Amino acid sequence: MANQLNLSIDRSSPVPLYHQVVQGIEAAIHTGLLPPGSRLENEIDLAAQLNLSRPTMRKAMDELVRSGLLVRKRGVGTQVVSSQVRRPLELSSLYDDLSNNGSKPTTDVLSFAHIEADAATRDALQLPAGAKVYHFTRLRKVGGKPLALMENWVRDDITHLDEAQLAAQGLYGILRAAGVNFRLASQRIGAMIANEYQASLLDAPPGSALVTMERTAVDDTGRMVETGHHVYRADSYSFEMTLVQR
Repeated sequence: MANQLNLSIDRSSPVPLYHQVVQGIEAAIHTGLLPPGSRLENEIDLAAQLNLSRPTMRKAMDELVRSGLLVRKRGVGTQVVSSQVRRPLELSSLYDDLSNNGSKPTTDVLSFAHIEADAATRDALQLPAGAKVYHFTRLRKVGGKPLALMENWVRDDITHLDEAQLAAQGLYGILRAAGVNFRLASQRIGAMIANEYQASLLDAPPGSALVTMERTAVDDTGRMVETGHHVYRADSYSFEMTLVQR
């Protein structure tokens, strides 16, 4: 395996031996020589191939596990983890973020209704009594792998929505095409444990960690446009943000 991955050790380099192993395996992962799900040989065999001590090899593998590139699984061994979707924390849609990163997302519309808004939805979207909304649930996939389960409520005085549109496009793209200029959003990010319903749809074991997001978006006229509750597989999804001191 060491030869296949072009791993080599330069004992005259000031870079520690364990870190040279880390750099070599990182490069193999990032260039695709080690795709997600690949299994590595055990530490003893790798150490022997590179003429390194077992503690040195173990330190390198521990570093790669801590950085999230490898995972140890009982009965399986050490594997390359699935690559995560890293989403910038800004007012954009998951569909657009995935498309802009070169992915080809697909959407299954699990439910769709045009109904009178309940009290919680009226409050979130600042709607009068009797107002109607579109209520739908979608499963977003990347490469055929489930990533996100999304439930949304959209006011119905903006544009007509139907299941075919939602299966073919992202929600924000549809609304922008209808003239909505998004201005800001109130958003909350958290975590939860997957129940049986969520786990079955996301192809994850019950009790798996999920990232949660609740958002209500506002357009440039101050109108509450949509509100939603989304959950994402935590092993495939994360948010990125930049913090500024004021």
